[in-house]
Amino acid sequence: MSNTQARVPLKARKVSFSWDGTPLHWVPEDPFTTHTINVLHLLLPAGERWFVHVYKQVLPYIRDERLREDVIGFIGQEAMHSQAHDEVLPHLREQGLDPTPYTAQVDWFFEKLLGDRTLPPGRPRRWWLMERVALIAAIEHYTAFLGNWVLNAEELDRRGADPTMLDLLRWHGAEEVEHRSVAFELFLHVDGSYRRRVRTWATAFSALVFLWQRGARFFMENDPTLIDGKATFKDFYVRGRRGLLPSTGDMLRSIPRYLSRDYHPSQVGDTEQAVAYLASSPAATAAEKRAA
Repeated sequence: MSNTQARVPLKARKVSFSWDGTPLHWVPEDPFTTHTINVLHLLLPAGERWFVHVYKQVLPYIRDERLREDVIGFIGQEAMHSQAHDEVLPHLREQGLDPTPYTAQVDWFFEKLLGDRTLPPGRPRRWWLMERVALIAAIEHYTAFLGNWVLNAEELDRRGADPTMLDLLRWHGAEEVEHRSVAFELFLHVDGSYRRRVRTWATAFSALVFLWQRGARFFMENDPTLIDGKATFKDFYVRGRRGLLPSTGDMLRSIPRYLSRDYHPSQVGDTEQAVAYLASSPAATAAEKRAA
């Protein structure tokens, strides 16, 4: 595995996808895998808009020009990710699965609970900004983990997963691997407190697990084709063993990796693999042609 990260400016690829031919259960005969991954479409639009909002506030604190360029590139990519996943939601509604009750809760979580607060200028306001920068670094550890996983999830191909959905997931996953170091390096640059890193990791990990299982349950219970649809940890564990979802063991091993004092995101994932996928992705290559 190559962890080299050649200095290539990050750029937003203005992709677009057509969902006309994508079935509700885009992993054939496996609504649980489909809906567990579909939670991304519910979490990411609000979450990545929040990333962009926070990073625009932290730009004045960046004293390194190269890092500033990376953060600006990161902002562009995250804004595009938010838009691409948001565009899946009308397709879900057309299939009889309205995600609005759940996305309203996610919007509240990012916009209200983690949003701007009326704080006096100076230390209180900077403290809340640094907390959110550290939270984003922790979340990005897991988006890179998931990006690396989906780039290598060959079982989804073997099961006949919808190619358009796979391209969305792998385009996004490849960009997460491509920019996986930015959030952590920004955190180190503006703060870097190990105590804050541990505290915000615990918050981020707990929130992601809670929101993800809640989203999977929401989809399974509201899927119009299922009778008494349920989402259980056993279902997740079994599909992880089969390679259809990230394995429980890999997820648990990611915890001490992030909490290690010598952790760096470049230790996980393969930049060359990510860039190679972006060079062959139908959506990314079409975006390049339009830009040219």
